[in-house]
Order: sequence, then C-alpha cells, then structure tokens
Amino acid sequence: MRSETALPAGSEVLLLEDDAALRKRLAAYLRSLGCEIAEAADLASARRLLADLRFDFALVDLHLPDGDVLELFRRGAFSENTAVVVMTAFGGVREAVEAMRLGASDYLAKPFEFDQLPLALLRGRRGHIAARREEHREAPEEFFFGEKLAGLRTQLDSILAALARLEQRLPPVLIEGETGTGKSLLARWLHAHGPRATQPFVRVNCAALPEQLAESELFGHERGAFTDAKKGRLGLFEAADGGTLFLDEIGSLSLATQAKILTAIDDGKIRRLGATRETAVDAHLIVANNQPLDALVRAGQFREDLYHRLHLLHVTLPPLRERGSDIVPLARHLLARLAQRHRRGSTAFSPAAERALVAHGWPGNLRELSHEIERALIFSSGPTLDLATLSAPAEPADNASTATATWRNPAWRIPENGFALDDVIESLVTDALRETDNNVSAAARRLGVTREFLRYRLAARRQTPPASGG
Repeated sequence: MRSETALPAGSEVLLLEDDAALRKRLAAYLRSLGCEIAEAADLASARRLLADLRFDFALVDLHLPDGDVLELFRRGAFSENTAVVVMTAFGGVREAVEAMRLGASDYLAKPFEFDQLPLALLRGRRGHIAARREEHREAPEEFFFGEKLAGLRTQLDSILAALARLEQRLPPVLIEGETGTGKSLLARWLHAHGPRATQPFVRVNCAALPEQLAESELFGHERGAFTDAKKGRLGLFEAADGGTLFLDEIGSLSLATQAKILTAIDDGKIRRLGATRETAVDAHLIVANNQPLDALVRAGQFREDLYHRLHLLHVTLPPLRERGSDIVPLARHLLARLAQRHRRGSTAFSPAAERALVAHGWPGNLRELSHEIERALIFSSGPTLDLATLSAPAEPADNASTATATWRNPAWRIPENGFALDDVIESLVTDALRETDNNVSAAARRLGVTREFLRYRLAARRQTPPASGG
C-alpha cells in the first residue's frame, strides 16, 4: 500500500539553493526518499537545467546570488507539469505569496523540518494537477472535435467510465493512429481525467530505445547486472507505480521485451535485470502505435497474446486528411492558441489560406498542421494569415546521403559574409533531442554523430566540462 505522503518513486526534483550545506542536506534527504535530484546554486544554472530537463517537482530558494526566483516564474521557465515549492526566510512571506500568484504550488518558511517536504511537494502536486485537469478538460474539444469524430467522444467517455469503476488493476488502453494524429495528447488527457490523475505520468518513446537497453529502461537493473551497471537503477514500470506508464510506439519493441510486458500486465510484477526476486508494480498501461498492431501480429512482429490483452480498450485516431470539414475549425482553434503564445493580436486566415488548408494532404497530421500555422505566424506581421505556400512533405530517406539531400534547400546558398554555423548545429541538436525525448544515444544516431560529440555539445551549452562515459 502506498503512503499518502510518499513521493512517487523516481521523481525528478530540481533543488535550487545557494547555501551549499543546506543544499547538500536537502539533496541527501530527497535521495533517501527515492528521488532523482538536479542541484543548482544560482538562477543561471537553474535556467540551463530547466531548458534541458523535465522535472516533476522543484524546491527553490526565493533569493539567489544573481536575482530572485520570481524572475523564473515571470519568464515561464518552469514546465506546466512541474509543481514548484518555494523556500523563504522569515519575513519573505509576501514574496512567497507573489510566487504562488505567478505559479508556485506552495511555500515553506525557513527553518523547517525536513519531514514537512514530502507533504508540501505532494500538496503542491495535487493542487497543480487539479488545475491541470480543469485546463485539459477542453483538449478534445480543440483537437478531437467535429462531425468526422462524432463517435470518438462517446468512446472516450466509455473508457473513462470503465476506468473509474475498476480503479485497481486497470486494463490497458491501446491508441492507434498515424504519426502526428495526437496519440500522446490523448494519452495525457486520459491520465488527467482518470482515477490516477494525482500520480505520475511516465512517457517513453519505445522507438528511441536501443534494443539492448530497452529491458533495462523499462524494468530496471541491479548493480552488476551487466558490464556498465555500476549501481542499481529504477525501471520505468516502477517509476510509474501507482500512476500511468505510456509506451509510445510499442510495436518497435522486441518480442522478448513484449513477453515481459505481458507478464507485468498479467501478474502485476516485474523482475529487474540481474534480480532474483520479482517486484510488485501497479502502473496503468496506455500504449500507442502508428501502425495497426494486428498487421504486425500477422507479420510475426508482435505477440498475439499481448495484442489481445492490449485491445480491450481501443481507440483509433483518424488521419487529418479524412477530416475534411473539421480541418478549418480545427486550424482556427490552433491559430488562436498559437497567436496567444506568440503574443499576437487578433489573427485570422485569409480565404485563400482556408482553401489551402482543405486542399493539402497533411501527411504529418495535427503535428504538421500546428507547425505550418506557427511558421506562418512567425513570418507574417499583419492580422491576416496566408498559407499559399505550404511546405512540401519530404520523401522518406533511405540513407544518410538521401536524408541530407532532402533536408537541404537547393535554393539556399552560403552568404558571402558568412553565417552562424554554430547556431545551425545547436538547432539540429535541439530538434533531435526533442524528437527522441532527450535520449542522447537515439539523438546521436539521428544526427549521425557519436554520443560523445553530443554530450560535449550539451556540456558546452551548460558551460561545464563534458562528462566522460555514461
């Protein structure tokens, strides 16, 4: 039975405190609770960590040597999924309240007992999630609405009702649909509206996991389980214990790993690599794939027994090209949202743009639609948006040379006065990390560089010496 004041196993915590002795004691205490800690002593270090990593919680001092933490709130540095607790000295309550107005979840007045921390962080997370649930309530109205999807909302309501009735040992949910149709968004929405909304949501892109590391990532390992296993590591099933584990592109996993997932579903237990005993886990599984799993079963690439276990609660998201009459209203919703993000005033599509929206094939689905609208917003200044020149979809690349030819714009020439090559490299590195969920090995493979090169770039970005190994 999980304690009501137990932090979710494997929680990622940003600890921002300039007092080195206090920071060391706080970090040791949080690690003793099973948390993963990233430490920072000033705003500059915190900004770099927040730009590169995602955190479940942040425990931050109000006043730092290079400014106060309110600046991070005003600049939107904290992710919408991070619950932030502010630490303040006596007399700083007014500023702590201002931090809460800007987005902090709670505050602690120094000095405080360390055993207050779990409750403060969880209280912040619960209040934070309640607000996020309300915010997400309209998400399907924005992305999954319209006459072409009339049956989808009924399906979603039925799934949520089934999950609410069962509460324990929840059956898996399978989401199928082409790349870019919104599978990840729907998975997060189901979690936010399900019975485990106050517990962690852990997402893993299975396609980005190297085959030899997939089992270690999912199920964890004991110290000495393999050559580089210098210490034990929590797997993602355990990190999601009590919450939701979202396995995106599950069809890319090996048959052996699929067998272990089936055991975890049937028995509610996993075995870390190198372990002699099984560990009980209670993670609700949501899985997604961009190809129909039944086709992979027929091709011998997916286990039939696992497929039948996953297919109990099933949703298929249609491609955007099949939603003709929905496209323009959907694009208007996206435009309003993106215009607000970019602080643009009232903006609308021109009649020609709306015709182009309907005529385009949208091979990249919702993701491509959002990208095209944002691109048009960035390169326009008036109140009317024109999409007359939609980007042509790139042909799939069979090898590195084809990929390079596809990526390059043949009309572009190197300017005589030069250009910022380092900025281009930095942009490509950022894109590769984003598309692989910050998996350094997978991003390096996509870029065609070594992992050490990528680690060096990341270390240079943080203005610290590159780490060796790992």
